[in-house]
Amino acid sequence: MKNRLRELREAKGLTQEELAKALGVTRQTIIAIEKGKYDPSLRLAFKIARFFNRTIEEIFIYEGD
Repeated sequence: MKNRLRELREAKGLTQEELAKALGVTRQTIIAIEKGKYDPSLRLAFKIARFFNRTIEEIFIYEGD
């Protein structure tokens, strides 16, 4: 799954650490999501979407199996 997390984070001028603290996760989690190595839980996906005032679909792009 691709995502726009890095793009949105940088547009807000946030570091990975700042975003991680705001979402209650580790910086390593943010790194893994941005690199596409980790798909967040539904709960975390909703937190991210609400933080950026976007829909989940605007942040995470499902490309099929």
